[in-house]
Amino acid sequence: MMTVLKGGFLLLDISLPLKDPVPIFSLVLFIILLAPIILRKFRIPSIIGLIIAGMAIGDHGFKIIEKGSIDLFGKAGLLYIMFLAGLELDMTEFRKNRHRSLVFGAFTFFIPLILGYLVCTYWLHFNFMATLLVSSMFATHTLVAYPLASRLGITKNEAVTVAVGGTIITDTAVLLILAIITGAAAGNLNTYFWIRLGVSVTVFATIILWIFPMIGRWFFKKIKDDKTSHFIFVLALVFLAGFLAELAGVEGIIGAFLAGLALNQLIPHTSTLMNRIAFVGNALFIPFFLISVGMIVDLRVLLKGQEALIIAGSLTVMALFSKWLAAFFTQLSFGYSVPQRNVIFGLSSAHAAATIAVILIGFNMGIINENVLNGTVLLILVTCLVGSFVTENAGRRLAIVEAERKPETDGGPERILVPVSNPARIESLLDLAVMIKDPGSQTPVYPLAVVQDDEEAKEKIHVTNKMMEAAVMHAAATESHVQSITRVDLNVADGISRAAKELLITDVILGWTDKTSTTDRLFGSIFGTTLDNVLQSVWETVYVCDFHHPMNAAKKMVLALPRNTEYEKGFVHYLQKMLILAKQIGARLVIHCPEKTKVAVETFLQYAKINMEVTFKPIGATELEDFQALSKEVSSGDLLVVVSARKGTLSYTAFQEHIPARLGRYFRDTNIILVFPEQIEMDYLEAGVQPEDLTLAPIQEQLANLNKLGKAFKRIFKGKK
Repeated sequence: MMTVLKGGFLLLDISLPLKDPVPIFSLVLFIILLAPIILRKFRIPSIIGLIIAGMAIGDHGFKIIEKGSIDLFGKAGLLYIMFLAGLELDMTEFRKNRHRSLVFGAFTFFIPLILGYLVCTYWLHFNFMATLLVSSMFATHTLVAYPLASRLGITKNEAVTVAVGGTIITDTAVLLILAIITGAAAGNLNTYFWIRLGVSVTVFATIILWIFPMIGRWFFKKIKDDKTSHFIFVLALVFLAGFLAELAGVEGIIGAFLAGLALNQLIPHTSTLMNRIAFVGNALFIPFFLISVGMIVDLRVLLKGQEALIIAGSLTVMALFSKWLAAFFTQLSFGYSVPQRNVIFGLSSAHAAATIAVILIGFNMGIINENVLNGTVLLILVTCLVGSFVTENAGRRLAIVEAERKPETDGGPERILVPVSNPARIESLLDLAVMIKDPGSQTPVYPLAVVQDDEEAKEKIHVTNKMMEAAVMHAAATESHVQSITRVDLNVADGISRAAKELLITDVILGWTDKTSTTDRLFGSIFGTTLDNVLQSVWETVYVCDFHHPMNAAKKMVLALPRNTEYEKGFVHYLQKMLILAKQIGARLVIHCPEKTKVAVETFLQYAKINMEVTFKPIGATELEDFQALSKEVSSGDLLVVVSARKGTLSYTAFQEHIPARLGRYFRDTNIILVFPEQIEMDYLEAGVQPEDLTLAPIQEQLANLNKLGKAFKRIFKGKK
């Protein structure tokens, strides 16, 4: 493209292939927009549409775009695919199934390697170096179809987890073999080479898996509200990890995947940051990578004689057959269903990234000839087509099976109400609501602003509406449905109560703004007044939150359960929400509870088929009274969840009346959630009868005081002795 100045006007002399980045970028964006839409009419997956579009515009098609013009975005897209695979991986499932991933990784590495060696040696008659190179190429695979599995919502299925884990194992092994082959070809295969490779890989893995999470937690704590900086920070770490991997002598995709694993527990799957990472990748980087893969494909290799056809056909058939065998033996080993086996095969059958790296390096070093290179390019096209079709078809069946197996939940759809009055607390409360919300629920989150009915009500409504707009904008960044509500009522508690009844609310999330004062002010009002009034009129689950740090920076989540809480009506509901929260923030869950409560929790985990690593610590009947013992196990960076109870309920004891003050004494800089489980609503038939009038709370409090007095006398008496 030439720019000529004539008569004061700029004239563009357009010639192909395009070299100016502006029309190149514009054309690629239109391809990303239109190719999936058009080919979807023919029931062709969008992944294949982008690859075909790349074939059409590349050097082997109409030569519209010059070779290498989008390599930067293509390489970034490849790293992004591997990073998202590590980031979206369910770490609990991955740790649980790590042995299965090792087994599948062994199958998908050794079966293609052995069969490829036999075919290359006895059928294609390659020399030893070429045989080793091509055989190792068979063992690689690229997660080209992973975006399909992500869109179908099956990424947490064991089959997908095992396939992703096996990918990193086999690709790491192949790329290490490639480093050995290149060292042998260059004549550098000596003791120094082995020492350097081992030390560099160990140092590289240690930096990413140990130092990256430390840096991430520090950054998210220090830079709390700058969402743009969060995204740039994550992106910088991804490409730094890829660069460190190359310095260590392995491919950058290994570093990107490990970066995803390292940041997995710091980025909740329903957070704004996760939404932006996935959006940018799916909208830009990954499509660029798929188009760049298509630009390499040259279908004219089929016309270059019989030898090219034989090599291309042999490589393609062997690549697919060996990967199917690996998936089949994995199915036999672990009793997977046919859809699970096919998903594993679909994800592991596509050859693109590491395959291209292996073959191009071998071709440039003269280990293989042009026929093998062209045959490999055709193999890439066919395997990407087959992998995408198989993954989409099997993934749909697997998604249907998973949906049918989900345990039924009691009651109607969940509805979460978030009363807000402090603009500084809106984001953290809404983030909690989005995290604990059932992903399958279509109901919105309801931010609520209550304006007191007085002469200044109209002015307050205008201020409140501005605050609610900010809440809606924040929630929209997570693609969560939000419906803001403003109520005018006599007081805050009445407004919350009326809204909860009108909207059939199941969960209420309140902000705790000051726990250090003697009155323990809550939600902009006196703690003892507002919260008590809310608890007397709202019988659903109530969460009172005090957040000082981002929740995703927590390493540990401590859940303290009182005696008899398993008998409360809302036990299962709040327990499920807290388990979801622990998985979202990637924190280790430690439950302090009595033995009977532990049995109830374990029973629920088995019934709901929730795979989580939960640590139980026994706790006595009186250990929660002052939280002194618990404070020794909870650091400022942890998340503490304390379950309390309303007066007159099965798990209520007198000491729970003063929980806020005790929490303020021992946990001044700790993120805290105080949970009040759902209870059966009480109807008061006589005028003037209040909840405390129907309970033994006064007697219990006096007995508790006498008990404490007795303990004090015992300590004094022992001291005199």
